[in-house]
Amino acid sequence: MSKLTIVARILAKPEKQELVKHELLKLIDITRAEEGCINYDLHQDNENKNLFLFFENWENRDSLEKHASNTHFVAFQEATKGAIEEFIVNEMTHIA
Repeated sequence: MSKLTIVARILAKPEKQELVKHELLKLIDITRAEEGCINYDLHQDNENKNLFLFFENWENRDSLEKHASNTHFVAFQEATKGAIEEFIVNEMTHIA
């Protein structure tokens, strides 16, 4: 199976923006060390500070599924419960 690209859009509630950012930053180093992670890059919108995007590349779907069930990702979900307005994950295929 070919590489899997993920674009994850996370919109924090305005009053929870710092909490969400802090929790997202905690994911980076541990996720980058996961087997199958090619890159895991977090971005914050310049105009809407509540909007974060992860650009991720994984060797395969199995690696992504393991990431989603890892304790650090589950801990992120618990820590940000009620703090995120929208969480959209798009699976993408590189075409050019």
